Amino acid sequence: VCSSDLPSAVFPELTDDAGQIVEAVGLVHPLIPAGEAVANDISLGGDQRLWIVSGSNMSGKSTFLRAIGLNTVLAWAGAPVTASSMRLSRFHIGASLRTNDSLTDHRSRFYAEISRLREIVDLARAGKPTLFLLDELLSGTNSHDRRIGAEGLIRSLVDRGAIGLVTTHDLALAEIVASFGGRAANVHFEDHLEGGEIRFDYCLRQGVVTRSNALELMR
Repeated sequence: VCSSDLPSAVFPELTDDAGQIVEAVGLVHPLIPAGEAVANDISLGGDQRLWIVSGSNMSGKSTFLRAIGLNTVLAWAGAPVTASSMRLSRFHIGASLRTNDSLTDHRSRFYAEISRLREIVDLARAGKPTLFLLDELLSGTNSHDRRIGAEGLIRSLVDRGAIGLVTTHDLALAEIVASFGGRAANVHFEDHLEGGEIRFDYCLRQGVVTRSNALELMR
């Protein structure tokens, strides 16, 4: 469900219940202008602990993760959120977005990412309520190692009570949902060609994306 209307900022419903939950209707990134923002919904918690978000380049995956993270921080800072409604529990946010290499620290992008992931796992291992937001998980390694490593990492987080979202271009990663016994779901963003140009509607849909725009972009 999505809308092109930017909702008025509202104060969220905050809960200290034992179970982790993040629910929002009409959620948007707080820095996107009203004329451009497309609102989407999220519902994680209870039995469902994980969303695998697939989609083509520039379709809205990373922006959706940022919208969730920023609004969660705003909510627990006592500020209104950019959504029609939002209900969430208290979280430590573990985010891996835009990790970079460093000549100074002698770190590759992949090493920087797994160092960040270790910090997120440590949060969950310590028993802290954790919301993980992992963008293009383990994209710096080959598909075989990525599939095995990503599934092990995600399962470790979910088994320790964390909830969250993982974006990916690798559709093999979307296959792990079947092994989570109802605790996970696939969702996706997509694009379409119109008059020889790539168009995006930034609407979140159920299931796995069925097409890629990489070759069209390269052309």
